[in-house]
Amino acid sequence: MHLRRSLALTAGALVLLTSCGFDLATDRPYNPGEGTNDHTGDVEVLSALVVAAQPDAGSVVVTLVNSTDEDQTLTDVTGADLEIGDFDAITVPGQSHVNLADEGGIPVTGDFDAGKFLSLTFTFENGETSTFDVPVVTACGPYEGLDVSEDADGTPYSCDAEHQDTGGEGH
Repeated sequence: MHLRRSLALTAGALVLLTSCGFDLATDRPYNPGEGTNDHTGDVEVLSALVVAAQPDAGSVVVTLVNSTDEDQTLTDVTGADLEIGDFDAITVPGQSHVNLADEGGIPVTGDFDAGKFLSLTFTFENGETSTFDVPVVTACGPYEGLDVSEDADGTPYSCDAEHQDTGGEGH
């Protein structure tokens, strides 16, 4: 009888353990910030945002993480119906990263507003590309001062409580 109880307890424990599975949400990458991520290439494109001080103009801000031992270079950023400003190629040393919030963003203009998403393609010298949707956030709060684009003719966003987060639409 004692053996049956031990066997039943062991079987119950196995059922509980296997019912949890191995694809737990806590085991998957999660980014609690506003930016979006792409982990598919040699260079991970992390926390990508367009920071905009006003409608129709902003700056692409992103962290590029090179997981290889060789230097990798971002040569181009493109987007449909967008004009990307000139920028020098950005070299990311092997096993290192570059944060454009520290280095200065890449200017972008087009027909967009805070709260929208822009499809951007990041092209690297090794031929790899990374295409995904990037949110547009106001240049308020933690993003204040990160928009390096030249002033457009639009009305600047107000950094009142309505626009302190990324959900604020309008001006």
